[in-house]
Amino acid sequence: MWEAIPRIAAGVPVTLLLAAAAIAFGFVIAICSALSILTKRPILGPIAKSYIYLFRSTPLLVQLFLIYFGLGQSTLIRESFLWPVLQSPMWCSIIALALNTGAFSGEIFRGALAAVPVGQMEAAKAGGMSWWLSFRRILFPVGMRIALPSYGNELVMMIKATALASTVTVLEITGIAHKMISATYRTIEIFIVAGAYYLAINFVLTRILKTIEDRVSKHQ
Repeated sequence: MWEAIPRIAAGVPVTLLLAAAAIAFGFVIAICSALSILTKRPILGPIAKSYIYLFRSTPLLVQLFLIYFGLGQSTLIRESFLWPVLQSPMWCSIIALALNTGAFSGEIFRGALAAVPVGQMEAAKAGGMSWWLSFRRILFPVGMRIALPSYGNELVMMIKATALASTVTVLEITGIAHKMISATYRTIEIFIVAGAYYLAINFVLTRILKTIEDRVSKHQ
């Protein structure tokens, strides 16, 4: 176990990079999806609903395999400008994680934005605010405050979901742990160390989320 601690620590930056990139891209996807549904766009709305249903209803591991192994079988993809990205296990993992968290977060944001009292938006309109200004000053900040507890859970889940990247040869925490186990056959000891790293990361993340939640809910 002592030998595993520094070796698995080398995978922590990769895990954090995977999670940060996926969460950043997924946040943008989620906001766009939620707004497309709430504003009832004739084309974008049904597309967003289908996307959320598809990625919420299928396993993340299947999505990752379809992106990493499936897209590479297409000659059109291999000859396109996308191939330098899609042949990278790291980028395929980020894309799969981002699309997955984007779907779950999109549903969280949709519910949170819909829960903002209608009177606040009507007051903004009566005060002469444009829709974009009222969204930026009222709908978005109030909706994010409502969504924060559920979205925090999604962030924790995303940290743990990065472990699936090891199945496509990404050497993050779990990937290095698997590599060590294949050489030492010390499964329990090494996975205890790997689990401790995930525990520490999520402890820090939950403390940060709790601090943010307390700051934005002082009035309560």
